[in-house]
Amino acid sequence: MATRGGEARADEVKARAEASFKKEERAKEGARAMMEYQANSKAAREKMAQLKALRLAKEAADKAAESSKAPSRKR
Repeated sequence: MATRGGEARADEVKARAEASFKKEERAKEGARAMMEYQANSKAAREKMAQLKALRLAKEAADKAAESSKAPSRKR
């Protein structure tokens, strides 16, 4: 009967070790997901900043082209 008690304890130890391992894996996966999320967010912000700069440059060029045109008035 001592063997059954030892087996029960071994099963408990094994179950606790597996639970601990799974908890660590979830934590690692969560950290990986957070890093990926932050990298994607940074890339999106950089892309938006680049597009904004291009839009502002185009608007300025359009405005300059429009103002450089001589107003044609018919007399």
